[in-house]
Amino acid sequence: MQEFTVKTARRCQFLDVTAQVRKAVTQSGVKEGVCVVYVPHTTAGVTINENADPDVPADIIRTLDRLVPRSGDYAHREGNADSHVKATTVGASQSIPITEGRLHLGTWQGVFFCEFDGPRTRRLCVQILG
Repeated sequence: MQEFTVKTARRCQFLDVTAQVRKAVTQSGVKEGVCVVYVPHTTAGVTINENADPDVPADIIRTLDRLVPRSGDYAHREGNADSHVKATTVGASQSIPITEGRLHLGTWQGVFFCEFDGPRTRRLCVQILG
């Protein structure tokens, strides 16, 4: 397993980590298998979506903010209840097939670290299964 440090600059932010994940796959030498990308945090997540147009991640963040507002009728009173709900909605991991030594992503797909309670320094774990 490889672990990367991810530093975020805003409370809610999507960071394209595709290059780091691709590098981990290449370094593993695995030609056919699965790459699991995991975030060990309760207020962050990982997703796969379009990485060609920066408006797409921005739209996703705006939509999540609208669906799960920062202030609401939450029992969790630390001020980040919305971050927990957003992280649960997005999910803490993604599994990506490895084909011929490469991530089997679609043309416009990228892997994003999703911050919902930043800015922070976070961890991103990549496990390659051959």
